[in-house]
Amino acid sequence: MSIKHTIVVSSLLVLAACGSEEPTAATEDAATDAADVANAAAESATEQAVAEAGDLCLDAGPQTPRDISSVVGLNKVMFDRAPAATEMNLCNIHTHTNAEHKGPGFTVFVNDTDSGGYACNETAELTEAELAPLEGAYKGAKPGDTIEVHWVHTSCPVTPGEGLGSCLTETCTDPLLRVEAQTFLVVNDPDAADFMDFAYGGTVRNGFHQAKAIPSDTGEPIEFLGSTTGPSYDQSNCSPMKVTWSVRPMCKKVSMASLHAWAESGNIFNETKSHGVRQLVTAPELLSPIQ
Repeated sequence: MSIKHTIVVSSLLVLAACGSEEPTAATEDAATDAADVANAAAESATEQAVAEAGDLCLDAGPQTPRDISSVVGLNKVMFDRAPAATEMNLCNIHTHTNAEHKGPGFTVFVNDTDSGGYACNETAELTEAELAPLEGAYKGAKPGDTIEVHWVHTSCPVTPGEGLGSCLTETCTDPLLRVEAQTFLVVNDPDAADFMDFAYGGTVRNGFHQAKAIPSDTGEPIEFLGSTTGPSYDQSNCSPMKVTWSVRPMCKKVSMASLHAWAESGNIFNETKSHGVRQLVTAPELLSPIQ
């Protein structure tokens, strides 16, 4: 049964149950029952349609990236939300080109490859000066490109380091993880945000390793349960990691020169190149509901 057919049938059932001008308790109960049946049928039809569209890894927990403008999610796997990033150790910072998530400020679809994802809405409005090439140590992105930056935090007692392995230890193999995410529009403009302001630099606050700062002027972060990302995963090959995400909804311009400076600084993460993207997860069965 198609979703459209289900909706039509449910409408007829409800109308039939509510046809009298003064509904009795029996007709009201019938209307409620009909609506419940229709909703269940519509949900079942949606799940079946999505499952038939691809070989989904339905045994996995909720996945990432997602459209943060949509709260829809049918994945019922639950786990504890991670504490605030200020109460965890920063373990890694890395970037992706373009945005892996889709959000209000980054809705321009690039393509469906490992180099695809989404671009900031303001991309087409950049000036020639902002788009001027600028060579340096940071590779994989250039002026005019969008990047999504991930500040990864862990409940393990670690110091920041290279890769996501830095978020674990031999005795802390199943930590709570939180990723703070911000999408940037890369420009050749020294007046744009300085990425070094958001780097690590040995910062420790209240006993926790922390970034110098994380953008706070790009909208209230959207929080949800998900997984790790990256081009090695898709809707049929899911990430097993359990991650609490906080994704900021709007883009922010960042200086290309400052990204080169970060790469040239010998950052502890050994990050000198922006990574590929995991395509948007759209199957409701693979998404957690956003509260």
